[in-house]
Amino acid sequence: MFDIGFFKAQPTEYVIEYVDGRVVREGHGLTFYYLEHNTHIAAVPTTRKDVEFVFTEVTADFQTVTFQGQFSYQVADPRRVAALLNYTIEPRRRRYVSDDPERLSQRVGTVIQMATRSEIQRRPLAEALQVGEAVAAAVLQRIREGDQLADLGVELVNVYILAIKPTPEVAKALEAEYRESLLRRADEAIYARRGAAVDEEHKIRETELNSQVALEEQRLRLIDWEGSNAQREAEYRGRAVEQEAAYRARALELELAAYRTLDPPTILALAMKELGQNAGRVGNLTITSEILAALLNGRPPARDADGE
Repeated sequence: MFDIGFFKAQPTEYVIEYVDGRVVREGHGLTFYYLEHNTHIAAVPTTRKDVEFVFTEVTADFQTVTFQGQFSYQVADPRRVAALLNYTIEPRRRRYVSDDPERLSQRVGTVIQMATRSEIQRRPLAEALQVGEAVAAAVLQRIREGDQLADLGVELVNVYILAIKPTPEVAKALEAEYRESLLRRADEAIYARRGAAVDEEHKIRETELNSQVALEEQRLRLIDWEGSNAQREAEYRGRAVEQEAAYRARALELELAAYRTLDPPTILALAMKELGQNAGRVGNLTITSEILAALLNGRPPARDADGE
């Protein structure tokens, strides 16, 4: 009476019932009664399982790096998994009778590590530290195309590499090198900026000098034009004055030619007439008797004994 047990599996468990070493029923989420003395029950979980991993590998330039990540896998062939590993459970306690179920994750992790090693050993350290996603994608593709996990009855869903770290000593060296490169780039940027400023200042000065040279050339042309115009104006003005003087001399000569045929008294009479007509413009006029007599007689007045 107490040899009869009842078993109810979860919907995500693939259950195999063995009676006297023979499979009598199997499937997902089975519920059944069984005889405890001759029955063994294997329950293989078919849910997706996430496992974290940390392992170290060596790059192409013999530098040790640590990989930290996570992979997800799922049982695709529960019967194959149950045939390779012991998934027998104690029905009443719902506990596995061996630690084989934990070894499945280890085997999957080993396959992933081997594929990762193949990818990382052909890359130098500097490249390996920057291609985490590429390595994860390559590992996933390599494993899916191979048959390592297919033989285990497992399907690999995803591989994530969260961090790739070198040893602390190498990390410090890389940080120092990168820091120096940043400082060098900063110095180069400063020098480039200063050089650009000097070039711009030189261009500005050259432009100013060219502008000044052009201005001086224009001033020189202006001076030449002004000098040429002034010289030409002076020449024209001199010619005009010379012609005016010639015309005045000729006019005066013509004017005096009319008086050459006249006698002195007549000329004196004309002069007195002209003087009378312009008497308003004369302030004082003194005519002595000697001057008047000389003019009337047609000879110059006598000089004093002192020669006055």
